Amino acid sequence: MPLWQVGAAAPELPDRPLPREVDILVVGAGYTGLSAARETAAAGLHTWVLDEGRIGAGCSGRNGGQVAYSLKPSFATLASRHGEQRAYAILREGREALSHLREIASQESIDWRECGCFYGAHTARHFAIMRREAEGQLVGLEQRISVVPRKDQRREIASDFYHGGCLYHDDAAVDPMKLLLALLKRAQERGTAVQDRCRVQHIELSKGAFEVRTSRGALKARKVLIATNGYSSALAPWHRRRVIPIGSYQIATEPLGKDVVHELIPHARNVVDSRRVVVYFRPSPDGERIVFGGRAALAEKDPLACVPRLRAMLAQIFPQLRAARIDHAWVGWVAYTFDTMPHLGSRNGLYYCMGYCGQGVPLAPYFGMRIGQQMAGLPEGRTALDGLAFPSRPYYFGTPWFLAPSVWAYRTLDALGR
Repeated sequence: MPLWQVGAAAPELPDRPLPREVDILVVGAGYTGLSAARETAAAGLHTWVLDEGRIGAGCSGRNGGQVAYSLKPSFATLASRHGEQRAYAILREGREALSHLREIASQESIDWRECGCFYGAHTARHFAIMRREAEGQLVGLEQRISVVPRKDQRREIASDFYHGGCLYHDDAAVDPMKLLLALLKRAQERGTAVQDRCRVQHIELSKGAFEVRTSRGALKARKVLIATNGYSSALAPWHRRRVIPIGSYQIATEPLGKDVVHELIPHARNVVDSRRVVVYFRPSPDGERIVFGGRAALAEKDPLACVPRLRAMLAQIFPQLRAARIDHAWVGWVAYTFDTMPHLGSRNGLYYCMGYCGQGVPLAPYFGMRIGQQMAGLPEGRTALDGLAFPSRPYYFGTPWFLAPSVWAYRTLDALGR
């Protein structure tokens, strides 16, 4: 069980018969789907959200809860693809996503801590790159960043594992399950019907409407949104070919005591590092534990199998915790894309919004809102990402056969400090 779901269990949604017809059908009751449904329902459209599992069974209820500026490509990369003007507009969307999530947190009084983030340099070379980037930010998109040399590192983290790093002052942390429940409430308050444990089995366009078959019966929908992200399946093969599911594995230590956790991470910040095979960790919301996550496996569905590797990774950074017990272990599936960009839009009448590349906490509620507005025909739904090509690769059909050699190569480079 994810630590987040100990005190914020998924509600028991009442079973209800499916309607014969709806205006909007959303497949997936995570951050994206619920945010989109709120917008379409608010516009007066009869909206239903269906999810195969229980609320919180997907990654929206089991992520790390870290909140940061989250579009991965650099300005130079985006400018080479789309021109400088559009590149700047795309990066502005990342800032808007942060503001939107901060506004939701304020309105719904969910657990939200503007704790900042220490970004640790895995090598001295990485630290030099970090310093250069921090000192050369794009005008108009600056973040509050402080460079932390190695000699001052223990002010941020009781570890000598890193070679200095950067402090991102405006990063935050949120309880992911409480955020999901807040988005569920917001959607329901606008009139959205949400039904979990109802698998959508087939979608087919016929005579201007979608014929939808589910595990609980059939219905028609004028518009359908695929909001399944890392859980995309053969239900939507075109979309499945464009997202790469990657497991994000996490553990939570036993209660260590607030004094111990404070000694390890004095300012209770998020911590990530510059390795290609990323790790991320932070204190639990009550300050009693360390919650530690990373790409500990490729497709392992049993999180217990990954505990030894995660424990070893944790002890490498904090040798003080070598004997600490692990109370919780869980996994959620994120979705990467081949251009490391989220994508939203429609194809053959079927809407989609997905591919957050491990940064769905700020991006999914925001882009979910925007795709919902687009489905409702509202002009404010327009984004700088509209119309971007959604790339795939030859011979890729949803099973990422290429991940094993790629991750092996990345781990080798990380081990060599390259």
